[in-house]
Amino acid sequence: MKANIRMVLLGELILLVVIFLFMIMVGGAGLSSIVWFIDFPSIILIILFLIPGLLIMGVWKDFVKAFSVGIKPYSLLELKNIIGAVGAAQKLTVLGALVAIITAGVFIMGSLDDPSSLGPKLAVCFLAGLYAVVIEYFLLPLKLNAERKMNEEMDFEDD
Repeated sequence: MKANIRMVLLGELILLVVIFLFMIMVGGAGLSSIVWFIDFPSIILIILFLIPGLLIMGVWKDFVKAFSVGIKPYSLLELKNIIGAVGAAQKLTVLGALVAIITAGVFIMGSLDDPSSLGPKLAVCFLAGLYAVVIEYFLLPLKLNAERKMNEEMDFEDD
């Protein structure tokens, strides 16, 4: 059975939300603790690395095509470019998260004299890493799907 990549991503999103809500409920803090997992500056910083980086490298269109691999036909060269674009997106996501983590670490070091602010600032460090992991969770199937499709096309050409 060939899975539509969009359905795979939707399934991953549903699984992620269910696991996240389960962890929040088991943690005992209730649904009000969801706001603990929101840090817009970290999200924005990662996105500011990801999207402009892909645009500057000239692979934005190939990255967008990754969402329709298996739905639309692509040549081997296009599939190779799509795989490269998703790989670049993975690396840019990690770089953006590292910059967010290091920036938060600098703020922590700058305010060590105030122990009450240490916990929230450490949480921000962890959130940037969490966001990178979540984005990678969605990028990995895109890359694997394009690689699988490229292998199928190469096998088809050999026959």
